[in-house]
Amino acid sequence: MLLFIWYNLFKERSDKLKWQLFNAGIIVGATFLFSAIIMIFIKKIAFHINAVDVPRSEEGNRHIHKKTTPKLGAVGIFLAFLFGYMLFGEQSVKMNSILIGSFIIILTGIIDDINPIKAGQKLIGHIAAALVIVFYGGILLNNISAFGYQIDFGLMAYPFTLLFIVACTNIINLIDGMDGLSGGICAIFFFTIAALSFYQGRYGSLVLILCLIMFGSTLGFLWHNFYPATIFAGDCATFMGFMISVITLLEFKGPALIGFFVPLTIIGIPILDTLFAIIRRLLKGEPPFKADRQHLHHQLLGMNFSHRTTVLIIYAINILFASASMFYTMVDQKIGQIIYIIIFILVIWFVLHTSIITDKTKELKINNKRKDM
Repeated sequence: MLLFIWYNLFKERSDKLKWQLFNAGIIVGATFLFSAIIMIFIKKIAFHINAVDVPRSEEGNRHIHKKTTPKLGAVGIFLAFLFGYMLFGEQSVKMNSILIGSFIIILTGIIDDINPIKAGQKLIGHIAAALVIVFYGGILLNNISAFGYQIDFGLMAYPFTLLFIVACTNIINLIDGMDGLSGGICAIFFFTIAALSFYQGRYGSLVLILCLIMFGSTLGFLWHNFYPATIFAGDCATFMGFMISVITLLEFKGPALIGFFVPLTIIGIPILDTLFAIIRRLLKGEPPFKADRQHLHHQLLGMNFSHRTTVLIIYAINILFASASMFYTMVDQKIGQIIYIIIFILVIWFVLHTSIITDKTKELKINNKRKDM
């Protein structure tokens, strides 16, 4: 659907755009090849340093694979990102802050993948990376206007932006529970924002270059990570979430709320899944970030969908989110609003008919007992 929208919007455009699209293809192709090739060596390195994921049967283990699998896949994405930057990027203060922040995120992830560290220790690394973006890069969420009102965050812009970066950094990692899941969701995000940048004529912009490099790098990882995966992103998956947060802040050019809302809807699946997980655990009196097996993909697996089909269903839902954003921004706001409403109805239905928030199996047993009485 996204490819169809992009093709129809751009087929009548000028030769300049066609040349820009050709250049985009070069960027995506180069980073894809580098990423796909480097993964072969990353796998061997991961086994050598024991950065592997060993299947466990304990309750609460959210992974569902059955064999020892190397991690550090997101390190390959990071290296492909650096490769793309060296070939196609331009030096700037913002870009320097992104490189430094990314290195901190990756280093934190590598340490955790080799020898797991406490959540608080990882959080320190994530906050440090966010501080570089905010105070060195000067990338801030300063103000928002909506419904005729404008809110200037003032000094609160700093903690709000830090919180946003740290939250996005972890959201992608939290949903990374199936082969190809996190990588596919991120690839859809990068592709969609790139399409929006092309449509708005922002050729050569930092946002577009970052999205094209990350799209190609992520596709190269997916070549090895889609079911059955031969490598996992590992805790370094936080790098993809970190890049999504930075691109969203860069994409947010004006104070209008919709400018900030559109990029977030593209990652609606991981945001909703994380929100539902926090609500579910709080209702049970458990820590909000305790691992469990009630995530969206677990619910679909419980409906007897296969591993591959479950991932493809989540892709389809995420593409629906992305399509709504593209229609709203590039075609017709009313069509976009209709798609948003359809998504909202689907979400409500899913919440009411699965155990993603409340345990429906226990409710069913209680109701059956009442009927028997």
